[in-house]
Amino acid sequence: MAFTALDVKALREKTGVGMMECKKALVEADGDMDKAIDYLRERGLAAATKKAGRTAAEGVVLAYTDDAKKVGVLVEVNSETDFVGKNEKFQAFVLDVAKTIVDKNPGDVEDLLDVNLFESERTVQENLQDIILSIGENMKIRRFERVEGTTFTYIHAGGSVGVIVSADVAEDIAEKEELAEMGKNIAMQIVAMKPQYLDIADISEEAVEHEYEIQIAQMKNDPDMSSKPDAVIKKIAEGKMSKFYKEVCLMEQEFVRSDLFKGSVKGYIADVAKRLGGDIKITDFTCYIKGEGIEKKEENFADEIASMIN
Repeated sequence: MAFTALDVKALREKTGVGMMECKKALVEADGDMDKAIDYLRERGLAAATKKAGRTAAEGVVLAYTDDAKKVGVLVEVNSETDFVGKNEKFQAFVLDVAKTIVDKNPGDVEDLLDVNLFESERTVQENLQDIILSIGENMKIRRFERVEGTTFTYIHAGGSVGVIVSADVAEDIAEKEELAEMGKNIAMQIVAMKPQYLDIADISEEAVEHEYEIQIAQMKNDPDMSSKPDAVIKKIAEGKMSKFYKEVCLMEQEFVRSDLFKGSVKGYIADVAKRLGGDIKITDFTCYIKGEGIEKKEENFADEIASMIN
């Protein structure tokens, strides 16, 4: 019985097994989907799918930099429990995933799953299934960011938050220790103050207008402000927008390490550039918070124990 690429895809969706293994299973089963599933189950490859529906919101955010290739990676891999996130085998797998991203430059997570894991003859998906079977928890590679060029990274609280910052830096200062220290300070600023944008220019006109309208509406709903002339309200709203920019834009934020520099992040970077004698420009940043946006199942241990007793 012949089969198509769509059959391979369908088998993968049903079992969670890698594409090559699904293709092999369909060959062995002569295209019969049910027999192919049995083939995978007999080999133990499909056992991980029993765990696939369980929420994985713990795990780790990891940053990795390949200095030789000048590539930095930020990746989040989730597990069901924080305990597994600290497991050495799990952490070694996540590091290999990061190295794979450096070497293979996949377009997205789906592409990543289909390439061979770093220094392995088997795919990332297949190695992921192995570790799921070995440890006994559902795990997922959720997202990653790969940046070429000069990067700075910071991991907070053992992998609960991670940041990667990219920069254009003058070649003659790229290897200076003070530059690396500056980059770490900028990354820590992002973790502490959680900016939404790099600079004012990165905020869309729609977002600016929306915030301005909110400021106007707030004052018109304030009994102490509503009686003021529209021109006065608009002037005050413009002042509030300046405060808004300082809250949401990294470059406009007050630098948190006031022991090093008093002023904005932009001013701190300019100060370091002047002392080092070369241009420094932060071009982008990405911040991952472990499990952010994943709806976690509420556990009621009293009900669980009661059900076990009954």
